[in-house]
Amino acid sequence: MMLIIRAPDLRQAQHTSVIDDIRIWVDAPDANPAVELRAVLAEHGCKGKKLGVEWEAYGLTARNGQRLASALQGFAALDDASDLVSRLRVVKSETELRYVRRAAELADAAWDKARHLSAPGAFEGDILAAMHAAIYKGGGDDPANEFIIGSGRDALLCRYYSGRRKLDKDDQLTLEFAGAYRHYHSCLMRTLRIGKLPAQQADMYKVSKEALLACEEALRPGNRVGDVFNAHARILDAAGYGKHRMNACGYSLGTTFAPNWMDWPMFYKDNPEIIQPGMVFFIHMLILDSDSGFAMTLGRTSEVTREGAKVLSKASLDMIVK
Repeated sequence: MMLIIRAPDLRQAQHTSVIDDIRIWVDAPDANPAVELRAVLAEHGCKGKKLGVEWEAYGLTARNGQRLASALQGFAALDDASDLVSRLRVVKSETELRYVRRAAELADAAWDKARHLSAPGAFEGDILAAMHAAIYKGGGDDPANEFIIGSGRDALLCRYYSGRRKLDKDDQLTLEFAGAYRHYHSCLMRTLRIGKLPAQQADMYKVSKEALLACEEALRPGNRVGDVFNAHARILDAAGYGKHRMNACGYSLGTTFAPNWMDWPMFYKDNPEIIQPGMVFFIHMLILDSDSGFAMTLGRTSEVTREGAKVLSKASLDMIVK
């Protein structure tokens, strides 16, 4: 193994990796680390060989990808190996599973803070601060993407946005977040009600819970990843929420870095990947009804065992109304 990096990353690699052969490329107006990489690859006898490239890597921008392809043209054949490492790590070791289980405990601690602080007049910033503090105090890490928090009409958003508000006396609050430990993630997702729970939103919760439990039942060795999505779609569609649901209902979790904690594979229609013991998945139900303005989300993380899905969160699925 060899690593070619910038100078600020040298000690990070020395202290936190198992790589001994570390090379530095120097910043300059005409610097091209792809050319320097080619020279190192030649040292390793890679000329004329087939080399795998993780083209989907977040850090390999289109510009850097073009530089890499240009530098290695005629030197070696490049093959798309974007899913090679993902496939190797999708089944976790026992050590990895211990990290995921600890991450789940930290997620539960964050959820405890959120549900106790959520009330009329509560400031979203205070809720977020308490959630993050619970994870940091428990020895956890920064998550690989931002916690999602949205209230009012923005409770229907399932992406982070900037800006904070105070909760109204009649409101809704959607939270999607993860405990992270040694960079391993365990996610939770909930929509809380502030004030009276409308009948339609109560029904959305009931259907979401039914669908989540059905998905967890389908999350067993030998089934296909697409089978979990089918359970989600069948129940939500039958209840009349087909146009308000998503086209995917979760994904694998593991050790990932910003900007995304999502890992491969994802729950969507006809995904043929076989579920195996040792995999870890976040399953989420999202019903986002722009017509009524109501949101309902319900999600949690499970470890796949030989017997089926083992839910890692100890938190109740009960609807929270404050």
